[in-house]
Amino acid sequence: MPKTPIYFMPGLAAGPEIFHNLTLDPEIYEFHYLTWKKPLALEETIANYAMRMTEEVHHENPILIGVSFGGIIVQEMSKFIDVKKIIIISSVKSTEELPKRFKIASKSKIYKLFPTQIVTNFESYAKYFVGKSLEKKAKIYKKYLSVRGKTYIKWSIHNAINWRQEKPMEGIVHIHGVNDEIFPIKSIKNCIRIEDGNHSMIILKAKEISKIIHENLTC
Repeated sequence: MPKTPIYFMPGLAAGPEIFHNLTLDPEIYEFHYLTWKKPLALEETIANYAMRMTEEVHHENPILIGVSFGGIIVQEMSKFIDVKKIIIISSVKSTEELPKRFKIASKSKIYKLFPTQIVTNFESYAKYFVGKSLEKKAKIYKKYLSVRGKTYIKWSIHNAINWRQEKPMEGIVHIHGVNDEIFPIKSIKNCIRIEDGNHSMIILKAKEISKIIHENLTC
């Protein structure tokens, strides 16, 4: 019996490593890890970017799984290719689910002042985020921020904050942490809630998330 192809899209500035704690059965699933492309320009639309990402998908009707901003990207990708199912983790399904501060930032354009060097030179700034007593968490954050480049970071922040999706697509499986600090649960509708899950739960709650993914792909 052929394996089910799954394509994983990491979150903003993250690499495929964030999925490595998942415990999905390799006898059932075939894993493919997407990596961030460099935007053609700061002005490249998210639709065009997503269309270019579909060039990396080599199966018909695959499963697309995206984390955070990667969840937005896989939704955009599904507008160009047929997919069997979309699963998003720590993400949003529509503009309505974006937090209020994102909407304020979109109108004020204040996000353009974001110091991209914090991401592109993480090691130098890590102490300001986590301190000496949280070295383990610092390693987790560093893993999330393994993709560098000012153009990419600026493009990603702009498109995350300004994403426009009036209504959620049908059939999306949305897994979300109750303690998500980026996309607060109060703004999220119709999701599978993970107790004590924060925005980094793809690493910290990988076993629980794996169980939910498998259940939703075999039901």
